[in-house]
Amino acid sequence: MLLDTASLYFRAFYGVPDTMRAPDGTPVNAVRGLLDFISRLVEEYEPTHLACCWDNDWRPQWRVDLIPTYKAHRVEEEVPGGSDVEEVPDPLQVQIPIIVDVLAAFGIAVVGADEYEADDVIGTLATGAGMPVEIVTGDRDLFQLVDDTAGVRVLYTARGVGKHERVTEDVILEKYAVRADQYADFATLRGDNSDGLPGVAGVGEKTAATLLNRFGDLDGIRAAALDPESDLGPGPRRKLLDAAPYLDVAPEVVAVARTIDLGSPELALPSVPADIDGLKVLAERWGLDTPIARLVNVLTDNNRQ
Repeated sequence: MLLDTASLYFRAFYGVPDTMRAPDGTPVNAVRGLLDFISRLVEEYEPTHLACCWDNDWRPQWRVDLIPTYKAHRVEEEVPGGSDVEEVPDPLQVQIPIIVDVLAAFGIAVVGADEYEADDVIGTLATGAGMPVEIVTGDRDLFQLVDDTAGVRVLYTARGVGKHERVTEDVILEKYAVRADQYADFATLRGDNSDGLPGVAGVGEKTAATLLNRFGDLDGIRAAALDPESDLGPGPRRKLLDAAPYLDVAPEVVAVARTIDLGSPELALPSVPADIDGLKVLAERWGLDTPIARLVNVLTDNNRQ
């Protein structure tokens, strides 16, 4: 099980009442919510391995160099020569170090890579897992990793962790009329305002799906646009030709990396906390007794299965 951790703690922050606070008044709603999400998912799916995948760089410079608008609307502060600061509510920002400490005390793996996003970490771990994989995320970009043959599917949390959707190749085909292995090209053509990806002007989901079904992939579509003998209509042809500079670089931005050097992180899900004394201190300091106790019990029960 691979968690898009930021996706989950953002959802917890906005979904759990901010009245959840530590004894000193520090908000802990995101921490409590994330722990409850992990408990629910482990209880339901009984994974043998679990990784909290991390955004070491939420807006990698190499992606920005290719498409300057990439996630630009989320930037709170520009850092010349460094990583831009993401706009994160202060009451959430103060909880992220607590999340890191609690996960470390449990012994749950946190895996990130410099100059890469959590999506890329997930892509790499899913590709080399050698076992069935559940990817937990609210981000449709990761649909490109769905592979029934390899046993990779997405637990899509857009409607909530408790109402998540199990996304397989058939689900993608039914919902978007494209194959999972076409999804990255589909997303490139369609664009995504939430990521600052403009897409091809005038090409929405239906047109993108029609083009991919006719020509196979983005390379085939672009070749048809350049071929005056192809049966591509003048309207779509012009839109694709006008978007050539974007289409030259967008596939690299949209594609999830699958070959990052992550070393050899230990991903086996612990049956008991790695640092039980440290966990007790964190539970008392931050008022997390209930969610921590629940996850301890779930991990113990999961190990007995």
